[in-house]
Amino acid sequence: MPGIDLVVRLGGRRYRIERRWCKPAPDQPFGFISDLVVDSNGNLHVGHRGTASPVLVFDRTGTSIGAWGHGEIADIHYMSITADDLILLADRDAHQILAFDRDGSCRFRLGDRHRPCWQAPFNHPTSVSTAPNGDLYIADGYGNFAVHRFTADGRLLRTWGEPGSGAGAFTTPHCVWVDNSGRVLVADRENNRIQVFDQEGTWQDEWPGFYHPMKIYVDGRGMIFVTDQTPSISLLNSDGTLVSRCRGTINGAHGLWGDATGNLYLAELPPEQITRLALIT
Repeated sequence: MPGIDLVVRLGGRRYRIERRWCKPAPDQPFGFISDLVVDSNGNLHVGHRGTASPVLVFDRTGTSIGAWGHGEIADIHYMSITADDLILLADRDAHQILAFDRDGSCRFRLGDRHRPCWQAPFNHPTSVSTAPNGDLYIADGYGNFAVHRFTADGRLLRTWGEPGSGAGAFTTPHCVWVDNSGRVLVADRENNRIQVFDQEGTWQDEWPGFYHPMKIYVDGRGMIFVTDQTPSISLLNSDGTLVSRCRGTINGAHGLWGDATGNLYLAELPPEQITRLALIT
């Protein structure tokens, strides 16, 4: 209801739920919002599908300040951003991984555009993450059942995974995240778990207890956030222990990112909107 604050708690922090935190310009309405990232200037880059401008940019106040990706991105899925503001994204149905600077200039592409490959990069990839040494880890999750490891200059080093539910197998590897220690975390969506690998692809562990986990985000403290289709947001320690869980959205967050001050931003499933969880304590 208007005028009534809604508050959630994750670990020792409380957040105020601010729905429809940012509004696009009238001539650039939201399509299906897929994901978002925050750059070093605190600007929010929102990836959405079915529009002429696949990425909309908002400043710290939620004001629209730009757009990019026109004619270059077909079907954006998940995004990530490096410390030097290289924005990486999975162009899912174009079967490519793309990299842009924060101004929207394309830096490189991986994969043959509109040429899906069975059991090789890529067949509807879902997510990309950068390791501390610069290597790229890519979840190839809708047409394949694999994770690929590339060097920073685009050389394929290794592929692992197969269909199934055993250790190291996947049903839908929906998101990948390389944490600060170099572990590769994979949201194995239809198997309702997070799988943990070393950088060579050797299976280490699995963390159950999710219903169709969607996005993984690790903050500067090393705390792990996982969105799922309950809908819920789970907070885990680095060893996978559940710290706490909340419901911060109406229909579930497909995407999640945080800023330098501890606020969280949610890319909500329909109805399409951006929700900010504003840090209170």
